[in-house]
Amino acid sequence: MELRRTPHPAVGGLTDSTSKIFDKHEYVHERRGGEGYGESMEPIIIVLIILVVLVFIALIKTIQVIPQASAAIVERFGRYTRTLNAGLNIVVPFIDTIRNRIDLREQVVPFPPQPVITQDNLVVNIDTVIYYQVTDARAATYEVASYIQAIEQLTVTTLRNIIGGMDLERTLTSREEINAALRGVLDEATGKWGIRVNRVELKAIEPPTSIQDSMEKQMRADRDKRAAILTAEGIRQSQILTAEGEKQSAILRAEGEAKAAALRAEGEAQAIRTVFESIHAGDPDQKLLSYQYLQMLPKIAEGDANKLWIVPSEIGDALKGLSGAVGNFGLMGQGPGGSSGGGTERREKPPITD
Repeated sequence: MELRRTPHPAVGGLTDSTSKIFDKHEYVHERRGGEGYGESMEPIIIVLIILVVLVFIALIKTIQVIPQASAAIVERFGRYTRTLNAGLNIVVPFIDTIRNRIDLREQVVPFPPQPVITQDNLVVNIDTVIYYQVTDARAATYEVASYIQAIEQLTVTTLRNIIGGMDLERTLTSREEINAALRGVLDEATGKWGIRVNRVELKAIEPPTSIQDSMEKQMRADRDKRAAILTAEGIRQSQILTAEGEKQSAILRAEGEAKAAALRAEGEAQAIRTVFESIHAGDPDQKLLSYQYLQMLPKIAEGDANKLWIVPSEIGDALKGLSGAVGNFGLMGQGPGGSSGGGTERREKPPITD
């Protein structure tokens, strides 16, 4: 704001010093008037800012975005009004309130180990895992205070009822039966809560330490027994296979020897047959046979181990035949009257005795 200096009419005839004093007072008065105008604008600005903030908050509360696979419970003055589904939803600000947002996807909840007594009075700790899904958001909100806690307690009580009718061995080997029984009871009980139990799994069944030691000893003994049986079966099978192999080998060896002997005998028979045919084809006389007989005598006497050998009785006949043949050969070379160029003298062959 521009401040102008104007002379006061009452001080027209005063001195310069006095006029300066009056000008100073006028300047101060005009400045104070401008500051008062600025202070009067501040409350209006504050009110406008508050209105803008309130409008922004109202817009935020009016527009509600619900994610996929989720639902929201809307209450108006503390009373259930409706359920908001996934997507963009409009509510009345400052009147409608979102009480609870519920996830509609399948949930997995593991429960801590619970001590359970079997039929044979043994305490086992059982870990369970529940797979459930919220199907009705309104029932899950208003029908039960905490459906997770309710499912856990219902699981524990049902599990104790089921395991109480089984002994330890059946408990350890009947997981599918226990799972099916638990699922049936839980699904029936949680239906009015807007909950569907999809699966129930027994994660672990832990018997007492003493029972575990006994079971380990029994399992070790069973493994040793099976190992001994398998070893004996292996030795037995090995011996059987060895005997079968030896049997087959002996059979094959005997068959080979029989075939070899047959072939050898056949060869010898063929050789004898060939020699016999050759002899008959050559028509040898007694002298030739006697000569061949004498040639075989040295071969009979060969060998250092031959201390005694027997001359057959036919050797005399062979010598007679041979001497006769030699005598005839000499007579054929002489002539008549004892000369070599004379006539031949015919002599009779020595008789050959059989």
